[in-house]
Amino acid sequence: MSLPPVEVPSGAMRFNSDSQKLEYWDGAQWLQVSTFSPNLNGGPRGIFGGGNVGLSGVNTIDYVNISSTGNAINFGDLSQARALNAACASSTRAIWAGGYRSPGTLSNVIDFVTISSTGSAVSFGVLSGFRCGSGGVSNSTRGVFAGGQEPGVNINTVEYITISSLGNALDFGDRTVALRAVGACASPTRGIFAGGYNPISNVIDFITISTLGNATDFGDMTFAGAYRGGCSNPIRGVFSGGITPTTSNVIDYITIATLGNAVNFGSLSAAKSQTGACASSTRGVFSGGGVNVIEYVTIMTQGNAVDFGDLFTIRGVGGACSNAHGGL
Repeated sequence: MSLPPVEVPSGAMRFNSDSQKLEYWDGAQWLQVSTFSPNLNGGPRGIFGGGNVGLSGVNTIDYVNISSTGNAINFGDLSQARALNAACASSTRAIWAGGYRSPGTLSNVIDFVTISSTGSAVSFGVLSGFRCGSGGVSNSTRGVFAGGQEPGVNINTVEYITISSLGNALDFGDRTVALRAVGACASPTRGIFAGGYNPISNVIDFITISTLGNATDFGDMTFAGAYRGGCSNPIRGVFSGGITPTTSNVIDYITIATLGNAVNFGSLSAAKSQTGACASSTRGVFSGGGVNVIEYVTIMTQGNAVDFGDLFTIRGVGGACSNAHGGL
């Protein structure tokens, strides 16, 4: 197929009738939109790890089959009770990093579970500092943790791990802003970080997961908010609820391959923040937020969230991930 005319904007999409593939224009060339269909051995599994009850973290891990509905089932325990922990996953491993343990106590611990089994988390390594409120994203091989709060200060630090190995996080680059309580999601190419706190922000920035370097501006959310749940399929990212500083029920979405501002998607069943979010190729699932409610949306449509079931325990601010999210 021939090159497009010069007026085609970066991020434009087309269906290539020669290759029978969906492609997007990066400003210089057409690139194929990649998707991945892992062997899920019983369906896409969403896992919710940690959270808080009052001022104390909890270590509960529970899980759901994203393609069905129903209540979450106990999976095991994190190695430490903690909330505001960043989460990411490959098709086989779920990873949790850092978190808030109790007043004045943060964690640098990274631990993991094998998603297809059940059981308690095992040590993976440590972050470079004790922190909470980072955003976690991943592709099939690399996990990335961005931003957060270390004792007394927000940071713009971005670090990464290789999910299939064990070891400590390594420097990746910096976010465009230093914020905590970050919403995050990914495609196989890009990691997206949205909003955050102190001050409350509407900034969305992104990284290219397979390279190292600083984040780049993507656009803005529909409002300035923190403590938003973020999840995605390979094409669309969805962000739920948040604090504005009042609590919101708004769901926004972006098209990950393009740059631009978020667009309204619909609403949660109630105004809430601190939700854990995970996804399959078709559904985005939002859990908790100080209640035990789990609800979901169909990512490629627009509309309000629908009831899914209940968490194993009532809590907020837990890290959520899946073996079928948009970064795989």
